[in-house]
Amino acid sequence: MKTSPVLIALLAGACAPVSTTTAPQTAPPPPVAMVFTENAIDVPGFADFLAVDGDAVWTTNDGQVEKWSTTEILATVTMPKPCGTMAMEFGSLWVANCDGGEVYRIDAAQAEVLARIPAGMGPSGELNVVAGAGSVWVPNQTGGVISRIDPATNSVTATIDVAPGTSYLVFGYGALWAVSGPENLLQRIDPASETVTHSVVLGDTPGFLAAGEGAVWVQEQGDGTLARIDPQTPQVIARIPIGESLKWGDIDTGDGKVWLRTTEDQTFVVVNARTNEVIARVGRPEGSGALRYTDAGIWTSAHDVQTLTWWTPQDD
Repeated sequence: MKTSPVLIALLAGACAPVSTTTAPQTAPPPPVAMVFTENAIDVPGFADFLAVDGDAVWTTNDGQVEKWSTTEILATVTMPKPCGTMAMEFGSLWVANCDGGEVYRIDAAQAEVLARIPAGMGPSGELNVVAGAGSVWVPNQTGGVISRIDPATNSVTATIDVAPGTSYLVFGYGALWAVSGPENLLQRIDPASETVTHSVVLGDTPGFLAAGEGAVWVQEQGDGTLARIDPQTPQVIARIPIGESLKWGDIDTGDGKVWLRTTEDQTFVVVNARTNEVIARVGRPEGSGALRYTDAGIWTSAHDVQTLTWWTPQDD
C-alpha cells in the first residue's frame, strides 16, 4: 500500500465551459488549494468497475468480484466474467456476467451467489446494472432491449425496446436514462409505462452517465466533453470541455460536484455542478478505470497499473 499527499490547484475558470445557459451573475470564488491523501492499494489482476459497500468497495476482477477495505481484501465471489458497473441494492450486489449473459445476485454480507438471472448481457463490458423504482435494470446491447428484474422473484418481468447498442444506464429523477454509443442517443424511459418517452441527440460516442446535482450528465467520449441534460425538458443545456477525449472512464456525482474518471492527463476531474466549471484535476494519468464518490472520499481503480486508490480530502 502506497500513501502520499497530492496537492491540487483548483482551476476555477481555467477550463471555461461552453454552455447554452446564461452565466451566473455572481463572481466565482477565488482559486484555492486542496490536498488529497492518495492511499494506493496493490490489487493483482484487472480490478475495474466499483460499487461502494459501507466503508468498503467491491470491484470486478479476473473471474471474480472482490470486496476491499482501504488496507486489504475482505471477500471474493467467483463468477465467469464479471463486467460493467454493479448495483448495490435490496441487500445484494448485482453483477453482469459477460460470459453467459446472466445477472448474478450476490449476498453482499455473506459473499454468496443467491441467483443467476438470464438477461442477454454483454458481450462488451461497457455497460451498467442499475436499480430504481423497486427494480433492477440491465441492458441487452445486441438485442436492443432493457430488461426489468423483480428482486422479489429474481425474474425478468418486462423488456423495453431501445436503440441498438444501448448499454449505459442510470436511474434518477423518476426515470431510467439509457445511452446508445453507436446511435449517439440518450433515451428517457418511464418506469410506469415501460416505454421510451424522450430521445436526446448527443455528441460523438456518448458513454457512461450519472444522475444527480440537478442534472443528467453524460460523457461524450469522442468529443472530450461532458453534456449536461435538464431532466425536466429533457434537453442538453451545457457542454463542458474536459480533454481531448473521455474514453474508457467513469462518472459519479456528489457534494455539489461531478466526478469524472479520465484516462489521459490526470486520474480524475472535478466539475462544479452549479457553475459548470472544471475546478480540479487530480492525480497522474493511470489509464482506464472506474470511480465512485462517497461522503468520506473517492474510490478509483486503475487496472493498467493494478491498483485501487482511496482519495481523502484534507482540511486546510
